[in-house]
Amino acid sequence: MKIIDISQELFSSKVYPGDPAPARKLVRSMPADPCDVTELSFCAHNGTHIDAPRHFIPDGATVDRLDPSIFFGNCTVAEFDGVIGENDILPVLETCAERLLLRGDCGLSEEAAHAVTASRVRLIGTESQSIGPMNAPAAVHLALLKRSVIPLEGLDLSLAPAGEYILSAFPLNLCGCEGAPVRAVLIQMTRDN
Repeated sequence: MKIIDISQELFSSKVYPGDPAPARKLVRSMPADPCDVTELSFCAHNGTHIDAPRHFIPDGATVDRLDPSIFFGNCTVAEFDGVIGENDILPVLETCAERLLLRGDCGLSEEAAHAVTASRVRLIGTESQSIGPMNAPAAVHLALLKRSVIPLEGLDLSLAPAGEYILSAFPLNLCGCEGAPVRAVLIQMTRDN
């Protein structure tokens, strides 16, 4: 078994334009104190994170209300470049697992997002800080989140070629929040298992 970390390091991560950057402050430190204690400040959408429906839907589910099974299980990594249209994604949707990660400098068009919601996909991930176009992300998010397809954003798939894996990407259990940071890994089964 091989485990591939596909998470950004939080404090050096890319930040979506307009979001606050993550920060940390040591509030106790050795040797003056018996231990180190760090205070954290971050946006729910910094680094590698998921979006809950509440991110774009006023009465949508928050992170703590999402089914944890969404975040663990069979996963397909597929490579794309540029804006992904409906015709681009349909062949992948025919055979992919319930969790689909998009490798490359890419994002979904609104039409592709609707195609995803008509498939069995429950979670869709991207290396970008937004699953939709950076200049107009709302339509893609709404298409996905209205149908409870969860975006996993800000991935680092540089060490994960296209193929089949097991994904573990559990968000922090943040009650009432519309998003949450994730430590995401891909598990690749080897012949030795």
